[in-house]
Amino acid sequence: MHIGDHIGDYGNWTYGILSGIIFAETGFVIFPFLPGDTLLFTAGAFCASGQLSIVILNALIIISATAGNTVNYWVGQYLVKKIEISSIRWIDQKALMRTHGFFEKHGGKTIVLARFLPIIRSFAPFVAGISNMSFAKFQLFNISGACLWSLSLTICGYFFGNLPGIRDNLDLIVVIGVGVAVVPLSIAGVLKILKSIFSKKVKA
Repeated sequence: MHIGDHIGDYGNWTYGILSGIIFAETGFVIFPFLPGDTLLFTAGAFCASGQLSIVILNALIIISATAGNTVNYWVGQYLVKKIEISSIRWIDQKALMRTHGFFEKHGGKTIVLARFLPIIRSFAPFVAGISNMSFAKFQLFNISGACLWSLSLTICGYFFGNLPGIRDNLDLIVVIGVGVAVVPLSIAGVLKILKSIFSKKVKA
């Protein structure tokens, strides 16, 4: 069964499912593997075929992406006051440090640029929160980035997603999108485990 068949099965619930995925990817640093970019491109393609409304889709995605980043920002602000961030095991510390370096180099623009960078996208608002960026400034970049990200990808999908070579492989595109995010995280996780095991053997 293809993605288009699922959209036909779920109808308007598709908007809610897509919005939920985007909110989770941007709202929680534990979900950087979710394929936001490919989902938006694919959704744009189905807008062109009339299965979804591009206006409703973008309105909901922009709201979800903005809300997700806001929650992530608040979580960062809260945690930095309570505990040492580097001690949190469920946060990918390398990705966090990479995002922090990106943030120091580009400042508030990171919130906009990170929308187009998998993994960093999930950490940017968190870093903004622990860096105590003003909420007003954060929201300016947050809303701007959400609009630019959603509109650019869905419009690209709308105009290019139904080209024969792309339309017939939308399922594969989504799988590749997930793989691009998951594989590096999986490799990093395995290396971390192996490093821990090796360290214990050396100490023993």
